[in-house]
Amino acid sequence: MTVPTSRHTATTAAAATTVGVPPHEWLSARLSLYLRRAPETIDPTVPLAEYGMDSVAALSLCGDLEDEFGLEVEPTLLWDHPTVESLGRHLSAVLAATEPSARDQR
Repeated sequence: MTVPTSRHTATTAAAATTVGVPPHEWLSARLSLYLRRAPETIDPTVPLAEYGMDSVAALSLCGDLEDEFGLEVEPTLLWDHPTVESLGRHLSAVLAATEPSARDQR
């Protein structure tokens, strides 16, 4: 599994989300590393399993989401939100409902 080499801090990611960078852009970039394909080739409406996303990569992505956005993520997240579009909407809603100070304290 390829481990991403450039990572943002949770504070940076939370700040970027606050100023309007949608989580789906971050997701597409991160998924491109796990799926070994260019971010622009990932259709946000296609289930990630169709691109070859396996359980190891899904759990790794959950860990990345926790680190990047300061969230507690259930391992079933990608089962419940199987596309970039669905996952991005869910993350946007969760981040909007989470107070920035709570995210920054993680």
